[in-house]
Amino acid sequence: MGDLSRMDRTRRPPKPPKPAARPPHSGGRPPRREVAGEAARASGETAALPAPLVFPVDPTVLAPRRSAGDPLAPEMMEMAGWDDYALLDSGLGRKLERYGHVRVVRPEEQALWTPRLPAETWEAADAHFTGDVEEEGPGRWRFTRRMPETWPMRFEAARFSCRFTSFRHTGVFPEQAAHWRWMRGAIERAKAAGRRPRLLNLFGYTGLASLIAADAGAEVTHVDASKKSIAWARENQGESGLDHLPIRWICDDATKFVAREVRRGNRYDAILLDPPKYGRGPEGEVWQLFEHLPAMLRACRDLLAPDALFEILTVYAMRSSYASFHELLAEVMGTRGGRLASGELFIAEDPAPGTDVRRRLATSLWVRWTGEEAK
Repeated sequence: MGDLSRMDRTRRPPKPPKPAARPPHSGGRPPRREVAGEAARASGETAALPAPLVFPVDPTVLAPRRSAGDPLAPEMMEMAGWDDYALLDSGLGRKLERYGHVRVVRPEEQALWTPRLPAETWEAADAHFTGDVEEEGPGRWRFTRRMPETWPMRFEAARFSCRFTSFRHTGVFPEQAAHWRWMRGAIERAKAAGRRPRLLNLFGYTGLASLIAADAGAEVTHVDASKKSIAWARENQGESGLDHLPIRWICDDATKFVAREVRRGNRYDAILLDPPKYGRGPEGEVWQLFEHLPAMLRACRDLLAPDALFEILTVYAMRSSYASFHELLAEVMGTRGGRLASGELFIAEDPAPGTDVRRRLATSLWVRWTGEEAK
């Protein structure tokens, strides 16, 4: 969900308009703020009581849990880069990365430490993103040389194009490679056992996870609310030479799509969710992570086949705790059995000349449910 021009995985929702200013007080004692129900009592009327809280009914919430997995035993996943990607350095609220042959500097609030490389190395990067997307929305790119509109990258069988977007992204979240490798192994094991897993990729962005899953042997349904993202993903499929693989590209609001699939009785063997903190659907539907994720996960539970393989949730909300999302998914999947794992996702810095220091940059939170059949 979320048009590329209007959403960002880490962007905060727009601030509500400020209330109109009150007219200035003309002197004397400041006016006393009215207490709730005071006016009604003065007139002899009975003040209306607030409506009682009504919680959504889910009979499985307090049922005995069959799933294993301890939120106090996190698994920290590390991605150390590959031929076409490297985290060269980080620090002072920024990170220096290499995407293919292009070096990029972008904001990174997790990088609290001191950079290892000299300032001239950072300044020589090809592209610098300016503007704080957390507060100011879209920013701008500053280039130190003439840059192409797109440039190529590759991860395993997936070939794809990178671009400079207004929300500082380039079309790939490289830390996700840790999930891609795990997912490929799970799908290939299912294929070797005679299955062709059906995988649903929600908030699928530019389609790299979908391409890797399909190449591993899955039948993929890819959903994203952005027409630009869907077009980009289809371009990546063509560049990869994987047009023959079974991938359905669907431009739709993720919440509405999942609800329709539940009503249709469709089932999937694996689900990927990579939701933004805030986004909008193609018809203006609003997505708020903390408000809408619980219902989305419950709907996804109803989409999983009885012998489902896995469900992976990635959240780019580093000010939260992975344990909170673990407990939420444990509540949702508790009666299904299987196992839950959770933690943080890191990118390891490349070695740097003159120092043995290599930091790990935290990028996101994740929770993974693995079904009984996949254990």
